[in-house]
Amino acid sequence: MIERALRIAATHHRPQSRKGSDIPYITHPFGVAMLLMRFGFDDDEIIAAALLHDAVEDTECTLDELAAACPPGVVEFVAALTEKKYDDQNVMRPWKDRKLEHLEQVESAPLAARAIVLADKLHNLSTMLFDMEAGEDMWSRFRAGREEVEWYHRTMISTAWQSDEPLRPLAEACVEMLDKVLAATETSTQD
Repeated sequence: MIERALRIAATHHRPQSRKGSDIPYITHPFGVAMLLMRFGFDDDEIIAAALLHDAVEDTECTLDELAAACPPGVVEFVAALTEKKYDDQNVMRPWKDRKLEHLEQVESAPLAARAIVLADKLHNLSTMLFDMEAGEDMWSRFRAGREEVEWYHRTMISTAWQSDEPLRPLAEACVEMLDKVLAATETSTQD
C-alpha cells in the first residue's frame, strides 16, 4: 500500500516544485510521512494518506483514482484533507473562503487525518523557517499577508488538535515552529 501511494504521489507531483524554489514537490509528502512516523503515527493507511495528502488538491489525481488503488481509509483521510481551491468554473476561490471551509472539514475529520494536517503544517513551517534563514523572502509566496497566514496556522493547529492527547506533541511542535517563523520574521524586518 505504501509503495503504491509513493508511486501515485511521485507520478502526479513529478512536474511540480515547492513554492518559490526548484525543489521537487514530492519532498513535501515524504517529509510529512517522516514526521508522522517520528511522532508515532506509523499505521500504513496514515502513511499512505500522508504521501497522497496533496495529490487530489494540487494535481489531476481524483478521489476515484485513489479509491481504485487504495483502501477506503486512505481515501477517507485524503478527502478530509483536500481543500477545494477552484470553483465550478475552474476559477481560483478566494484565499479566506478556502481556508474557512478547510477548517470546517478538518474539525470533523478523524484523528488520523488531523494528525496528517498537523504534520503537514509542521513540515511547511519548518521549510519556511529554513528558507527564511537562507535569506529568502518567504512571505511573497502567499496569496495572503503575514497576519492572515499566522491566523490560519494558529486556527488550523487548534482545530486539528482538539485537545486530543495523542496529537499534543505534534500540535505543540507546530506552535513552537510557528513562533520561530514569526520571530525570524521580526528579526529580518529589523535588519
